[in-house]
Amino acid sequence: MPLTDLPDAEAQCAELAELIRPKLSPDTALVGIHSGGVWIARRLRELLGLSDEIGLIDVSFYRDDFGEKGLHPQIKPTSIPFDVEGRALILVDDVLYTGRTTRAAINELFDYGRPASIQLAVLADRGGRELPICAEFCTWQVDLDADEELVLEADASAHLQWRLARHA
Repeated sequence: MPLTDLPDAEAQCAELAELIRPKLSPDTALVGIHSGGVWIARRLRELLGLSDEIGLIDVSFYRDDFGEKGLHPQIKPTSIPFDVEGRALILVDDVLYTGRTTRAAINELFDYGRPASIQLAVLADRGGRELPICAEFCTWQVDLDADEELVLEADASAHLQWRLARHA
């Protein structure tokens, strides 16, 4: 069945913040995966009233398919402006699919230290897992055809919205 109505991504961010709020501890830090996860992590930081800066992570060099896909043309720098060692982290991404991006992000985070815990927060979980990874915080379970992809976009005013892309 084709997906016709996409949820309001901004409302999903507010819902995600409310799911996370009861689980926050004073040392919890957010780490967003470029690019959609970074946009969501920034929004969550505002909604949750967190004072610490968020971490930004680009997993391009940590992907297990790097040799097949090569270097992404839009590499962003990883920036973790806090000590990871012993810290509770919430890894933020837009869509959870195979789990390979999440695995790559966790591998990279361990290069910065050993966190006390890592929880995953996503707006959408489309199933199709290839690794034993799940999101502790998720606002939308969605079934997509193999040729469909959810794309989170930010307009000029940083308003987040979903787009459904089809691949030939």
